[in-house]
Amino acid sequence: KKVGYNPKSVAFVPISGWHGDNMLEESPNMPWYKGWTKETKAGVVKGKTLLDAIDAIEPPVRPSDKPLRLPLQDVYKIGGIGTVPVGRVETGVIKAGMIVTFAPTNVTTEVKSVEMHHEQLEQGAPGDNVGFNVKNVSVKDIRRGNVAS
Repeated sequence: KKVGYNPKSVAFVPISGWHGDNMLEESPNMPWYKGWTKETKAGVVKGKTLLDAIDAIEPPVRPSDKPLRLPLQDVYKIGGIGTVPVGRVETGVIKAGMIVTFAPTNVTTEVKSVEMHHEQLEQGAPGDNVGFNVKNVSVKDIRRGNVAS
C-alpha cells in the first residue's frame, strides 16, 4: 500500500524458471503454496500458475473517444509521396481527411492517408504506431517531439 498499489488486485506467484515450477502447471516442489486470489472489476479471480495470472490481466481501455494526441517519433520525406510523420496514437483516432495541428509549431494541415506496416488504414486507433501523409508541409516545419492534435 505504501508503494501505491492495492495488494488485493495483484497476483503474487512464486515461480522457478530454472525448474519450471508454477509456470504452466502447479508444482509439487511448493506444497505450501495454495494459489493466488485477485480482486478485479469483474469480481474475484483465482489461480495457481504464472500462466493463470497472465490470463487474468485485463487489457486497458483504449481512449478513442478523447481528442487526438499523437507524439511524433520521426518525420520522413518520401519521394513521390511527400512528408510522412510517424508516431503512436495515444488518444483519439486519426483518419484521412482530418485537419491536424502540430504543437508547439502551430502548423495546421490535412491528413491525406494513414498507414501502419505499409498497409493503408481507414483510421489509426490508440496504441497504433502509424505513419500519415500530410499536405503542403515540409520536413523542416515539423520534427520529432511535436504533438499532432
